[in-house]
Formats: sequence, C-alpha cells, structure tokens
Amino acid sequence: MKALIARVRRVIDWAMRTRPARAFKRYASEHGPLLSQGLSWQAIFATFAALWLAFAIAGFALREEGPLRTAFIEGLSSAIPGLIDTGEGGAVRLDDLLSVGILGWTGAIAALGLAWTAVGWLASGRSAVREIIGLPDPPGNFFLLKLKDVGLTIVFGIAVLVSAGVSLGSTALLEVIFGWFGLDAAGPVVRLASAAAGVLVAFVFDSLVLWLFYRVDANVSLPRGAVLQGALLAAAGLGVLKVLGGALLGGATSNPLLATFAGLVGLLIWFNLICQVILLGAAWIAETARPAPSTIRTAVEDEHELAM
Repeated sequence: MKALIARVRRVIDWAMRTRPARAFKRYASEHGPLLSQGLSWQAIFATFAALWLAFAIAGFALREEGPLRTAFIEGLSSAIPGLIDTGEGGAVRLDDLLSVGILGWTGAIAALGLAWTAVGWLASGRSAVREIIGLPDPPGNFFLLKLKDVGLTIVFGIAVLVSAGVSLGSTALLEVIFGWFGLDAAGPVVRLASAAAGVLVAFVFDSLVLWLFYRVDANVSLPRGAVLQGALLAAAGLGVLKVLGGALLGGATSNPLLATFAGLVGLLIWFNLICQVILLGAAWIAETARPAPSTIRTAVEDEHELAM
C-alpha cells in the first residue's frame, strides 16, 4: 500500500512539473481570473462602440444585401456569439445597425467611446499580460505608449476587415475549384471544406493578432519561440471557443431569471472566456521561457536599463 501511495505521489509530482500544470498554476497565483473579469467588462464596451462606429462609417457598403455583408455578419457572429440579432436573438438588432447614420452625432460619440475603451483595453491587457509573466511596467513615455495603443487599435480594426475579405475570397475560390470537378456548391463536401477553410483563416488571423498583442503591445521581451507558442496555443483555444460557442453560452444563459438580459450576460461570459484564454497564453509564454530562468531576469534587467 505504501508503495502504491508513493507511486501516486510521484505521478502527481511529475504532473505538477509539466508545463501545462505550471502555466495554469502561474495563471491562478497571479490573479488571472480576476484580471480577466476586469478585461471582459472593458471588452464589451469597446465592442459595442466599435460595432456602432463600423456601421456608421461603412454602412453604405453593408446596407445592401450581398456576399460582403453576409461574410461580415457571419464573421462577427462566429467570433462573438449572441452579439448581433439576425432573427434568432442577440444583444444588438441588425436593423438598428443598418440604420446608423454616417455623420450623425451618435457616430461621433461612438468614435470617442471606441478611442477611450479600445485604447484602455489594450493598456489594461498589456498590464495584465506583463503581471502574469512577471515583468515590470514597460519603460517609455506615457504618451508614446498611448499613441502605440491607438495605432494598434487601427491595425486590429483593419485586420478584422481583411480577415472577413480573405474568408469570403477563400470560400468563393473553393466553390470555383469544386465547380471544376462538378461538385455541388451546396453539397456536404463543399460545405465541409468551406467550414474548414474558415476555421483555418480564423486560426491564422487570431495567431497573428495575439502575437502582435504579446510582442508589440505588451512588449514581452522573451524568446520569440516562447511568444509564438503562447500565441498559437491561445489562438487554438479561441478556435475551440468559437466552435463550441453556442453550446457554451446556451446552458449559461438558459436560466429564466436571466431572460431579460440574457444577451448581455452571454457576452460577458464570452469575453471573460476569451480574456482567460489570452492570459493563459501569457502564462504559457512565461513557463516556456522558465527552463532558462536567467531569460526572464535578463529581459527584466534589459527593460530597466532602457528605462534609465
């Protein structure tokens, strides 16, 4: 019996020394769940402002039914389940978005709200990632950091539009290719291939955005391989969330007491899950660099030297 207990303890000790266990322990010990809750609130406000502003500016191209609007709405619905109400429930009615004025006062307010909340989310996200990894506040001028956040906000917004265009183009290309072989565009093979292409495009897009977030916004000066691993792992986690989004939120918002504001509750849960995945990716980056403890210390010392 003692031998069995000793063996179980050795297995547990081994499991706790593995990188996934160390990353999760770091995430929990550095207040990851609490940090993700704060980030999720800011993410909701930033998303509403960005959505309103996007339709205020590009509404003329999205008001007419067509492939572009379909791809844009489907992309948003896949990335953020329960955000747009297209007839099956959601936090924002599509008709209301399509009626947004281009140069109205609401668009101006949304622009200010977007600038404030999106930049604030990037700043908070930067602090949260660096706290999870164990790095001090980044050196540099406060206004330059804010200017970088504004630039990254614009880059991320453009990337979302590019991703929608690439997804639309890949779907159309697949339909043309399968058409050469006489396959029905509405058949199961084409639909499965289109879905797989959409997942692949989303994974590449999420990986790139997360890498930029970790490396550029959070200014994580750890080995590039560690940062890349964290970005790929977090992107894979976001992909799983997107595939299981409806099932995950369906049970969480099925309480009849939440029926009045189930959409908002669902969005809060969704953004909380996304923020947790992002911070878990940061914990993975730290633990990937951990086999060489001097790596983290060197990065911290270099940043202190740059700040002096």
